[in-house]
Formats: sequence, C-alpha cells, structure tokens
Amino acid sequence: MNTIAAFDIKINPISKLDFVAIIEDGIQRNKLIVQSGVNAASLVDLKGNLPLIAAYNNADLINIDGMAVVWGLRFLGFSVPERVACPDLASDVMSLAEKKGYGLFLFGAKETNLVAAKDNIQAKYPALKIAGIRNGYYKPDDELSIVDLINSSNADILFLGMTSPQKELFVEKYKDRLKVKYILGVGGFFDILSGSIKRAPVWMQNSGLEWLYRLIEEPRRMWRRYLIGNVLFLKLVLKEKMRKAKK
Repeated sequence: MNTIAAFDIKINPISKLDFVAIIEDGIQRNKLIVQSGVNAASLVDLKGNLPLIAAYNNADLINIDGMAVVWGLRFLGFSVPERVACPDLASDVMSLAEKKGYGLFLFGAKETNLVAAKDNIQAKYPALKIAGIRNGYYKPDDELSIVDLINSSNADILFLGMTSPQKELFVEKYKDRLKVKYILGVGGFFDILSGSIKRAPVWMQNSGLEWLYRLIEEPRRMWRRYLIGNVLFLKLVLKEKMRKAKK
C-alpha cells in the first residue's frame, strides 16, 4: 500500500476503489482497520498537537479528504491519484455493507439529525443493517457505556460523525476495547444525510471550491476555519517544501 510522510503524519495517496478493497479484506479477515481523513483544516490543527499527531499515525488508513491537500502534496512532489472525500468513501462502504450483510453503527451528530440520517440511509440502502445509533453529545463519564453500547450491537462498521480532534482521540483511546472491524471518521456526514446541511455541487467539489460553498452557507461558523485556516495551510505547505529542499 502506498504511504507517504508529510506534515508530521503518514498519508495514503491511493484511489477510493483501493481503499474499499482494503476495507473489505480487513473485515473479512476480522482485522480492525481505523481510518481518518485529512483536509487543510485538520492539518493546521495538527501542528503542535502531539496526541492528535499520534492518533493519526496510529490509524491504519489516512485518506486525502480535501482538494487543497491533493494540490499541496502534488506541489511537494508526491503522486496523488485523486481526492477521496469521506462522504464519498462512506457511501461506498455502505454499499459494501449492504451487499455483504455487515452491520453499521452510527455515532455522532444531534439526535434529530442522526435519526433523520438513519432513516435516509435505510431508504437508500434498504437491505443495510443499522445495528445501532448514538448521538455525539456526551460527557467523559459516558464514554465506557457508549463503547459497551457499540459492542453490544454486534456492528462490524462504526461511523463517527464528529469533528476533529474529538473523533480521532475517541478512537485512539478506545480502539482496543471496540469490537467492530472497521472505523471511519465521517465528520459532518450525518448532517448532510439528514438534509440539514447541503453539500456543494459536484463541480465545486472537483474544483476545490467546496470550502467556499460552506463559507457562503455558514459564514459565522466557517469564516475563521477557511479565511484564516487556508492561509495557515499555505504556510504549512511552503514550510514543508523548504524542509524537503534541505534534505
């Protein structure tokens, strides 16, 4: 499997089809696979955050979730075949689960959005087994009971619909206790599935303008992440370029 080292973590610049094949093989062999995606914002958040860096490096698969990261890695000289957005990967995993009879647990988002997401998933994938759901609002004292809930569902796959670094740190803390075979951090995917948030048109996704769409849709919540975060990410890329040049 192709793996590169950049921005203090390991990244897998492979296609979505390759990821799905690896995931299916891992589930069949009853081997836990932990996967996270990286975009410009998450790479900015990584700097100086040693627990988060460790969580990413301890994951089995890291997909490139943002076009800015695709362009940044190509600028650094790496071969990157495509962006593998977490919502697109999650959709393919759900198709796989429906076909193979794997159970899916949904953990994250607000209760109303989570229930709506579950209903919409079931409508699109009628044969898919939703083993259980749990909203993403909890206290630290609730974590062990949530792990028990996931385990008691006998789910094969766990989707974590939370923001970074919450989802990565939760998995890093409890992956040895969880009995699922595949874990994917899907961020705001449940909100998209519920219909409460619209995803950018495909042409904006492919043009690297999904961030602009989200900024227009949610300016108060997203302005700092994108207007400041994009500048910080550009600095990271240039710093990485200079570091590579010195080697």
